[in-house]
Amino acid sequence: MNTLIVLLFLIGLLLLWQSNRQRKAAGLPGGEVIYSDTSRWGAVEEPLYDPHLELTGRPDYLIRQGEMVIPVEVKSTRVGEAPYDSHIYQLAAYCYLVQRAYGIRPSHGVLHYPNRTYRIEYTSRLENELITLIKEMRAKGHRRKINRSHDSARRCRGCGYRTMCDQRL
Repeated sequence: MNTLIVLLFLIGLLLLWQSNRQRKAAGLPGGEVIYSDTSRWGAVEEPLYDPHLELTGRPDYLIRQGEMVIPVEVKSTRVGEAPYDSHIYQLAAYCYLVQRAYGIRPSHGVLHYPNRTYRIEYTSRLENELITLIKEMRAKGHRRKINRSHDSARRCRGCGYRTMCDQRL
């Protein structure tokens, strides 16, 4: 009987260790996973939506830490010294959607890359920049011609519009 109890205890410790290892590999902070856009943790959730900005998004994870809900976005590419601006705004959009869906303003979100993890503060300034950017994108989205916004041949090679773009590099 004692051997069985010890064996069950050891199995429990092994499962706990494996769970913590998977959580760290995914870049998840401590807390309860309440939303996941990956089948790794369970069924894929419905997207978050805000009718005011007509904004929809699926964060990779939402983690509840006490009363706080923290969005986590996991990226598959490595990053240099700082996260990409587009990733920061994507995470800010998830913070905005969390506030609308849960009625709780996140203090921050998490961007996880294979080589680094960043805590991005969700400030009023970042929220205002996000809203301005969304409005600008909507206004320009109705234009017939939009000029290329970068000088990166690599971005052009990966673009789905490359074959029909007259500004490709």
